[in-house]
Formats: sequence, structure tokens, C-alpha cells
Amino acid sequence: MNNIEQTLSIIKPDAVERNLDNEIKEIFKNKGFSILREKKIQIEKSEAEKFYKVHETKPFYNDLCSYLSSGPIVVMILEKNNAVLENRALMGSTNPKEAEEGTIRKKYGLSIDKNSVHGSDSIENAKIEIDFFFRD
Repeated sequence: MNNIEQTLSIIKPDAVERNLDNEIKEIFKNKGFSILREKKIQIEKSEAEKFYKVHETKPFYNDLCSYLSSGPIVVMILEKNNAVLENRALMGSTNPKEAEEGTIRKKYGLSIDKNSVHGSDSIENAKIEIDFFFRD
């Protein structure tokens, strides 16, 4: 049964800075994801604050927003069967030290904050996040 979904993926500043964006895109493609759209952008802190609004009350909110706006990022719309869950599994745990072998965060993540990638955590949030970066 086909359950084609779209999810948002962000290659974060730490990975872009280390020129890992093409390598990470290849991982997605090798795992059967289609990259429908992508763009390399730099966002303002105010935009990061809107994007991460769901985390507004958490202690890491300010650092997270500062970090996401600290350098260029690559935003992508990924598509695949069960894209949201498949992407979450491929990214691995938020903390790279706890991430499973073979996951993107295990391989490239530097710390719990600089963990190289972001992915939508639900179908609902995927739509919101995709619209945030790809309004046109």
C-alpha cells in the first residue's frame, strides 16, 4: 500500500560549514527519498524563532534559534513512503552520542545542538514546516 508523504529536512549550519550537504543528500537518495525541492539559504534569528515556535518555552529555545540562523542551511522537501518516520529513523537520536550506527547524526553530528540535520516530527508539522520555507 502506498503511503507517499512529504517531510521537511534541514541540513544545519554545522554540516553545511563542513561541506557535508551533498554527502547527506546522497544518503537520502540512497535510502529511496526523492528531493522534490531544495535551496540553500541563511535565515534571520527572527525567522528561526518563528520556525521553532513550538519550543518557545523550552530552555534551549534561544540557543536553538541562534544556532539555526548562524550560517547557511539547506532546506529540502523529501518524499517517500512513510517519509516522516523514515526520515526520523535515518537521522537518529537528537544526541549524536545516543544515535544508532549508520544514522546521519551518529556519523556527522557534533553535539546535541549541532546535530547536522532537522526533520519534521509529524505529518502535520511537515506541512507547516514545508510551507514555512516553500511558500510559493
